[in-house]
Amino acid sequence: MKMAYSSLFQRYERLYEKAIEEGNPEKARFFALQCAGLLRKLASEELQFSHYYLKLAEEWERKAENVDTEIKKRSNGIERLITTSNVTWEDVGGLEEAKKLLAQAVGIAMAKVPGKFKPWKGVLLFGPPGTGKTLLAKALAGSMKATFIGVKVSDVLSKYFGESSKIASSIYSLARQKAPSVVFIDEFDALGMRRSAMEDAGRRLLGTILAEIDGFHDSDRVITLASTNAPWDLDEAMLSRFPLRIYVPLPDEKGAKEIFAIHLRGFPLRVTLESLARIAVRKLYSGREIANACTFAVLHMLEEMNPELSDPLKVGSIAGKELTVRPLEAEDFRYAFRRVKSPIKKELLRKYEKWAKEYGV
Repeated sequence: MKMAYSSLFQRYERLYEKAIEEGNPEKARFFALQCAGLLRKLASEELQFSHYYLKLAEEWERKAENVDTEIKKRSNGIERLITTSNVTWEDVGGLEEAKKLLAQAVGIAMAKVPGKFKPWKGVLLFGPPGTGKTLLAKALAGSMKATFIGVKVSDVLSKYFGESSKIASSIYSLARQKAPSVVFIDEFDALGMRRSAMEDAGRRLLGTILAEIDGFHDSDRVITLASTNAPWDLDEAMLSRFPLRIYVPLPDEKGAKEIFAIHLRGFPLRVTLESLARIAVRKLYSGREIANACTFAVLHMLEEMNPELSDPLKVGSIAGKELTVRPLEAEDFRYAFRRVKSPIKKELLRKYEKWAKEYGV
Protein backbone atom coordinates (compact mmCIF):
# COMPACT_ATOMS: atom_id res chain seq x y z
CA MET A 1 0.00 0.00 0.00
CA LYS A 2 1.36 3.42 -0.96
CA MET A 3 2.75 5.35 2.03
CA ALA A 4 0.31 8.29 1.74
CA TYR A 5 -2.69 5.99 1.39
CA SER A 6 -1.45 3.78 4.23
CA SER A 7 -1.22 6.69 6.66
CA LEU A 8 -4.68 7.96 5.70
CA PHE A 9 -6.20 4.47 5.85
CA GLN A 10 -4.81 3.90 9.35
CA ARG A 11 -6.26 7.24 10.46
CA TYR A 12 -9.72 6.37 9.09
CA GLU A 13 -9.49 2.91 10.68
CA ARG A 14 -8.72 4.42 14.09
CA LEU A 15 -11.59 6.89 13.74
CA TYR A 16 -13.94 4.05 12.79
CA GLU A 17 -12.93 2.10 15.92
CA LYS A 18 -13.36 5.18 18.09
CA ALA A 19 -16.84 5.79 16.68
CA ILE A 20 -17.80 2.17 17.35
CA GLU A 21 -16.56 2.46 20.94
CA GLU A 22 -18.51 5.70 21.38
CA GLY A 23 -21.65 4.08 19.97
CA ASN A 24 -21.89 6.57 17.09
CA PRO A 25 -23.19 4.67 14.01
CA GLU A 26 -23.16 7.66 11.62
CA LYS A 27 -19.50 8.43 12.21
CA ALA A 28 -18.56 4.75 12.14
CA ARG A 29 -20.37 4.26 8.80
CA PHE A 30 -18.72 7.36 7.33
CA PHE A 31 -15.18 6.26 8.21
CA ALA A 32 -15.81 2.66 7.12
CA LEU A 33 -16.86 3.99 3.68
CA GLN A 34 -13.79 6.23 3.62
CA CYS A 35 -11.63 3.12 4.15
CA ALA A 36 -13.53 1.32 1.37
CA GLY A 37 -13.11 4.27 -0.98
CA LEU A 38 -9.35 4.45 -0.40
CA LEU A 39 -9.04 0.74 -1.10
CA ARG A 40 -11.02 1.02 -4.35
CA LYS A 41 -8.83 3.90 -5.43
CA LEU A 42 -5.77 1.79 -4.70
CA ALA A 43 -7.26 -1.06 -6.71
CA SER A 44 -7.54 1.23 -9.75
CA GLU A 45 -3.91 2.38 -9.42
CA GLU A 46 -2.20 -0.85 -8.33
CA LEU A 47 -3.55 -3.22 -10.93
CA GLN A 48 -1.36 -6.15 -9.90
CA PHE A 49 -3.01 -6.09 -6.45
CA SER A 50 -6.45 -4.90 -7.53
CA HIS A 51 -8.20 -8.17 -6.62
CA TYR A 52 -6.78 -8.01 -3.06
CA TYR A 53 -7.72 -4.33 -2.56
CA LEU A 54 -11.23 -4.83 -3.96
CA LYS A 55 -11.79 -7.72 -1.57
CA LEU A 56 -10.74 -5.52 1.36
CA ALA A 57 -12.96 -2.71 0.08
CA GLU A 58 -15.96 -5.05 0.04
CA GLU A 59 -15.21 -6.06 3.64
CA TRP A 60 -15.23 -2.41 4.72
CA GLU A 61 -18.47 -1.79 2.83
CA ARG A 62 -20.00 -4.70 4.76
CA LYS A 63 -18.70 -3.09 7.97
CA ALA A 64 -20.44 0.14 6.96
CA GLU A 65 -23.70 -1.76 6.50
CA ASN A 66 -23.38 -3.56 9.84
CA VAL A 67 -22.23 -0.77 12.19
CA ASP A 68 -25.43 -0.98 14.26
CA THR A 69 -24.91 -4.71 14.79
CA GLU A 70 -21.24 -4.20 15.71
CA ILE A 71 -22.05 -1.43 18.19
CA LYS A 72 -24.77 -3.55 19.79
CA LYS A 73 -22.46 -6.59 20.00
CA ARG A 74 -19.71 -4.63 21.73
CA SER A 75 -22.16 -2.81 23.96
CA ASN A 76 -23.74 -6.07 25.11
CA GLY A 77 -20.33 -7.41 26.12
CA ILE A 78 -19.48 -4.30 28.14
CA GLU A 79 -22.97 -4.02 29.62
CA ARG A 80 -22.38 -7.31 31.43
CA LEU A 81 -20.04 -5.31 33.68
CA ILE A 82 -22.97 -3.26 34.99
CA THR A 83 -23.41 -4.39 38.59
CA THR A 84 -26.45 -4.56 40.81
CA SER A 85 -26.00 -5.19 44.51
CA ASN A 86 -28.17 -6.07 47.48
CA VAL A 87 -25.51 -4.78 49.87
CA THR A 88 -26.41 -1.55 51.70
CA TRP A 89 -24.53 0.74 54.07
CA GLU A 90 -26.07 -1.19 57.00
CA ASP A 91 -24.17 -4.29 55.85
CA VAL A 92 -20.82 -2.53 56.31
CA GLY A 93 -19.65 -2.66 59.93
CA GLY A 94 -17.72 0.34 61.20
CA LEU A 95 -15.84 2.51 58.68
CA GLU A 96 -18.12 5.46 59.46
CA GLU A 97 -15.68 8.08 58.18
CA ALA A 98 -14.99 6.17 54.96
CA LYS A 99 -18.73 5.65 54.36
CA LYS A 100 -19.45 9.33 54.93
CA LEU A 101 -16.67 10.60 52.66
CA LEU A 102 -17.49 8.13 49.89
CA ALA A 103 -21.23 8.76 49.94
CA GLN A 104 -20.64 12.51 50.03
CA ALA A 105 -18.18 12.49 47.12
CA VAL A 106 -20.35 10.31 44.89
CA GLY A 107 -23.56 12.07 45.88
CA ILE A 108 -22.17 15.48 44.92
CA ALA A 109 -20.82 14.10 41.63
CA MET A 110 -24.26 12.68 40.81
CA ALA A 111 -26.19 15.82 41.76
CA LYS A 112 -26.51 19.13 39.94
CA VAL A 113 -24.40 21.57 41.92
CA PRO A 114 -24.93 25.30 41.23
CA GLY A 115 -22.18 27.68 40.25
CA LYS A 116 -18.74 26.64 39.05
CA PHE A 117 -18.18 24.02 41.73
CA LYS A 118 -16.36 21.02 40.26
CA PRO A 119 -16.78 17.74 42.16
CA TRP A 120 -14.07 15.10 42.29
CA LYS A 121 -13.93 12.79 39.30
CA GLY A 122 -11.71 10.20 40.99
CA VAL A 123 -11.84 8.59 44.44
CA LEU A 124 -9.24 6.11 45.70
CA LEU A 125 -9.93 3.60 48.48
CA PHE A 126 -6.74 2.25 50.02
CA GLY A 127 -5.85 0.07 52.96
CA PRO A 128 -4.92 -3.47 54.03
CA PRO A 129 -6.55 -6.42 52.25
CA GLY A 130 -9.89 -7.55 53.62
CA THR A 131 -10.84 -4.26 55.26
CA GLY A 132 -13.97 -3.70 53.18
CA LYS A 133 -12.96 -1.63 50.14
CA THR A 134 -14.90 -3.79 47.70
CA LEU A 135 -17.75 -4.10 50.20
CA LEU A 136 -17.96 -0.29 50.34
CA ALA A 137 -18.20 -0.24 46.56
CA LYS A 138 -20.99 -2.87 46.65
CA ALA A 139 -22.84 -0.87 49.30
CA LEU A 140 -22.53 2.18 47.08
CA ALA A 141 -23.95 0.18 44.16
CA GLY A 142 -26.84 -0.98 46.34
CA SER A 143 -27.61 2.43 47.81
CA MET A 144 -27.13 4.99 45.02
CA LYS A 145 -29.46 5.51 42.06
CA ALA A 146 -26.61 5.37 39.58
CA THR A 147 -25.26 2.95 37.00
CA PHE A 148 -22.46 0.96 38.64
CA ILE A 149 -19.82 -0.60 36.37
CA GLY A 150 -17.39 -2.94 38.14
CA VAL A 151 -14.04 -3.78 36.55
CA LYS A 152 -11.13 -5.89 37.78
CA VAL A 153 -7.91 -4.72 36.16
CA SER A 154 -6.37 -8.19 36.38
CA ASP A 155 -9.32 -9.71 34.49
CA VAL A 156 -9.22 -7.12 31.72
CA LEU A 157 -5.47 -7.54 31.26
CA SER A 158 -5.45 -11.33 31.36
CA LYS A 159 -8.58 -12.06 29.32
CA TYR A 160 -8.32 -9.32 26.76
CA PHE A 161 -4.60 -8.88 26.24
CA GLY A 162 -4.11 -6.43 23.37
CA GLU A 163 -7.71 -5.19 23.59
CA SER A 164 -7.73 -3.80 27.12
CA SER A 165 -7.38 -0.12 26.18
CA LYS A 166 -10.26 -0.40 23.70
CA ILE A 167 -12.38 -2.04 26.38
CA ALA A 168 -11.57 0.79 28.80
CA SER A 169 -12.75 3.34 26.22
CA SER A 170 -15.94 1.35 25.69
CA ILE A 171 -16.56 1.18 29.45
CA TYR A 172 -16.35 4.94 29.81
CA SER A 173 -18.48 5.46 26.70
CA LEU A 174 -21.15 3.26 28.31
CA ALA A 175 -20.78 5.17 31.59
CA ARG A 176 -21.44 8.47 29.82
CA GLN A 177 -24.45 7.04 27.99
CA LYS A 178 -25.97 5.73 31.23
CA ALA A 179 -24.93 8.60 33.52
CA PRO A 180 -25.05 9.20 36.39
CA SER A 181 -22.50 6.41 36.66
CA VAL A 182 -19.77 5.05 38.90
CA VAL A 183 -16.88 3.13 37.31
CA PHE A 184 -15.32 0.95 40.03
CA ILE A 185 -11.80 -0.29 39.25
CA ASP A 186 -10.83 -3.05 41.66
CA GLU A 187 -7.18 -4.11 42.14
CA PHE A 188 -6.01 -0.79 40.68
CA ASP A 189 -2.46 -1.55 41.79
CA ALA A 190 -2.41 -4.37 39.20
CA LEU A 191 -1.56 -1.62 36.70
CA GLY A 192 1.77 -1.30 38.51
CA MET A 193 2.70 -4.89 37.75
CA ARG A 194 6.13 -5.45 36.26
CA ARG A 195 5.61 -8.75 34.48
CA SER A 196 7.15 -8.32 31.05
CA ALA A 197 4.23 -10.00 29.28
CA MET A 198 1.75 -7.52 30.74
CA GLU A 199 3.80 -4.35 30.90
CA ASP A 200 2.80 -2.83 27.54
CA ALA A 201 -0.87 -3.77 27.90
CA GLY A 202 -0.94 -2.35 31.42
CA ARG A 203 0.66 0.88 30.30
CA ARG A 204 -1.83 1.33 27.45
CA LEU A 205 -4.77 0.51 29.72
CA LEU A 206 -3.56 2.97 32.36
CA GLY A 207 -3.08 5.72 29.77
CA THR A 208 -6.60 5.19 28.45
CA ILE A 209 -8.16 5.27 31.93
CA LEU A 210 -6.32 8.45 32.91
CA ALA A 211 -7.23 10.12 29.62
CA GLU A 212 -10.89 9.16 30.05
CA ILE A 213 -10.99 10.62 33.57
CA ASP A 214 -9.43 13.86 32.33
CA GLY A 215 -11.55 13.99 29.20
CA PHE A 216 -15.00 14.26 30.76
CA HIS A 217 -16.90 17.50 30.35
CA ASP A 218 -18.03 19.14 33.56
CA SER A 219 -21.61 18.14 32.71
CA ASP A 220 -20.76 14.42 32.62
CA ARG A 221 -21.96 12.83 35.85
CA VAL A 222 -19.40 10.03 35.91
CA ILE A 223 -17.05 9.29 38.79
CA THR A 224 -14.21 6.78 38.91
CA LEU A 225 -13.78 4.81 42.14
CA ALA A 226 -10.61 2.71 42.46
CA SER A 227 -9.32 0.45 45.23
CA THR A 228 -5.79 -0.68 46.05
CA ASN A 229 -3.90 -2.61 48.71
CA ALA A 230 -0.62 -1.01 47.66
CA PRO A 231 -1.09 2.76 47.30
CA TRP A 232 2.68 3.36 47.35
CA ASP A 233 2.93 1.58 43.98
CA LEU A 234 0.88 4.31 42.31
CA ASP A 235 2.87 7.05 40.61
CA GLU A 236 2.15 10.78 40.58
CA ALA A 237 0.14 10.66 37.35
CA MET A 238 -2.20 8.04 38.81
CA LEU A 239 -2.54 9.78 42.17
CA SER A 240 -3.27 13.16 40.61
CA ARG A 241 -6.46 11.77 39.02
CA PHE A 242 -7.68 10.61 42.44
CA PRO A 243 -7.53 13.69 44.67
CA LEU A 244 -9.86 12.14 47.27
CA ARG A 245 -7.91 9.25 48.84
CA ILE A 246 -9.83 7.48 51.59
CA TYR A 247 -8.03 5.22 54.07
CA VAL A 248 -9.96 2.03 54.87
CA PRO A 249 -8.21 0.75 58.02
CA LEU A 250 -8.53 -2.35 60.17
CA PRO A 251 -11.65 -2.14 62.34
CA ASP A 252 -11.47 -0.68 65.83
CA GLU A 253 -13.44 -2.31 68.67
CA LYS A 254 -16.67 -0.53 67.73
CA GLY A 255 -16.32 -1.52 64.10
CA ALA A 256 -15.32 -5.10 64.96
CA LYS A 257 -18.40 -5.43 67.19
CA GLU A 258 -20.63 -4.29 64.33
CA ILE A 259 -18.99 -6.76 61.93
CA PHE A 260 -19.48 -9.67 64.36
CA ALA A 261 -23.12 -8.62 64.77
CA ILE A 262 -23.64 -8.63 60.98
CA HIS A 263 -22.15 -12.10 60.49
CA LEU A 264 -23.82 -13.66 63.52
CA ARG A 265 -27.35 -12.50 62.77
CA GLY A 266 -29.86 -15.17 63.75
CA PHE A 267 -27.51 -17.05 66.11
CA PRO A 268 -28.11 -16.85 69.90
CA LEU A 269 -24.92 -16.03 71.84
CA ARG A 270 -23.55 -16.91 75.28
CA VAL A 271 -20.62 -14.58 74.76
CA THR A 272 -20.56 -10.81 74.42
CA LEU A 273 -19.77 -9.10 71.13
CA GLU A 274 -17.55 -6.67 73.06
CA SER A 275 -15.25 -9.47 74.22
CA LEU A 276 -15.04 -10.90 70.69
CA ALA A 277 -14.27 -7.45 69.29
CA ARG A 278 -11.42 -6.88 71.76
CA ILE A 279 -9.77 -10.16 70.74
CA ALA A 280 -10.21 -9.41 67.02
CA VAL A 281 -8.57 -6.01 67.37
CA ARG A 282 -5.70 -7.49 69.37
CA LYS A 283 -5.16 -10.11 66.66
CA LEU A 284 -5.16 -7.42 63.93
CA TYR A 285 -8.18 -8.94 62.20
CA SER A 286 -9.66 -7.28 59.15
CA GLY A 287 -13.35 -7.59 58.36
CA ARG A 288 -12.54 -10.64 56.26
CA GLU A 289 -10.81 -12.43 59.16
CA ILE A 290 -13.74 -11.61 61.44
CA ALA A 291 -16.11 -13.16 58.89
CA ASN A 292 -13.88 -16.26 58.74
CA ALA A 293 -13.82 -16.50 62.53
CA CYS A 294 -17.62 -16.39 62.64
CA THR A 295 -17.80 -19.18 60.06
CA PHE A 296 -15.38 -21.37 62.05
CA ALA A 297 -17.30 -20.74 65.29
CA VAL A 298 -20.63 -21.70 63.72
CA LEU A 299 -19.04 -24.77 62.10
CA HIS A 300 -17.61 -25.87 65.48
CA MET A 301 -21.06 -25.62 67.05
CA LEU A 302 -22.76 -27.46 64.16
CA GLU A 303 -20.21 -30.32 64.22
CA GLU A 304 -20.79 -30.83 67.92
CA MET A 305 -24.57 -30.86 67.57
CA ASN A 306 -24.59 -32.86 64.30
CA PRO A 307 -21.80 -35.50 64.48
CA GLU A 308 -22.66 -36.87 61.01
CA LEU A 309 -21.11 -33.68 59.56
CA SER A 310 -17.69 -35.09 60.46
CA ASP A 311 -18.34 -38.57 59.08
CA PRO A 312 -17.76 -38.90 55.31
CA LEU A 313 -19.94 -42.03 55.27
CA LYS A 314 -22.90 -40.28 56.88
CA VAL A 315 -22.66 -36.70 55.65
CA GLY A 316 -24.84 -37.46 52.63
CA SER A 317 -27.73 -38.32 54.92
CA ILE A 318 -28.17 -34.70 56.06
CA ALA A 319 -29.17 -33.38 52.62
CA GLY A 320 -32.33 -31.34 53.15
CA LYS A 321 -32.29 -32.02 56.90
CA GLU A 322 -32.59 -29.13 59.35
CA LEU A 323 -29.46 -29.12 61.49
CA THR A 324 -29.58 -29.05 65.28
CA VAL A 325 -28.18 -25.85 66.78
CA ARG A 326 -27.39 -24.36 70.17
CA PRO A 327 -26.23 -20.91 71.29
CA LEU A 328 -22.66 -20.03 70.32
CA GLU A 329 -20.30 -20.18 73.30
CA ALA A 330 -16.84 -18.93 74.18
CA GLU A 331 -15.28 -22.28 73.29
CA ASP A 332 -16.62 -22.04 69.73
CA PHE A 333 -14.81 -18.74 69.30
CA ARG A 334 -11.65 -19.97 70.99
CA TYR A 335 -11.62 -22.72 68.36
CA ALA A 336 -12.14 -20.11 65.63
CA PHE A 337 -9.48 -17.70 66.88
CA ARG A 338 -6.91 -20.50 66.95
CA ARG A 339 -7.50 -21.17 63.26
CA VAL A 340 -7.82 -17.69 61.81
CA LYS A 341 -4.48 -15.90 61.47
CA SER A 342 -4.18 -12.33 60.28
CA PRO A 343 -1.69 -11.71 57.45
CA ILE A 344 -1.34 -8.09 58.60
CA LYS A 345 1.70 -7.17 60.69
CA LYS A 346 2.19 -4.03 62.76
CA GLU A 347 5.03 -2.89 60.50
CA LEU A 348 2.69 -2.98 57.49
CA LEU A 349 0.01 -1.10 59.40
CA ARG A 350 2.53 1.63 60.21
CA LYS A 351 3.33 1.85 56.49
CA TYR A 352 -0.35 2.35 55.64
CA GLU A 353 -0.76 4.93 58.39
CA LYS A 354 2.31 6.83 57.21
CA TRP A 355 1.05 6.87 53.61
CA ALA A 356 -2.42 7.94 54.77
CA LYS A 357 -0.91 10.82 56.73
CA GLU A 358 1.13 11.98 53.73
CA TYR A 359 -1.37 11.46 50.89
CA GLY A 360 -4.81 10.59 52.29
CA VAL A 361 -7.64 12.82 53.48
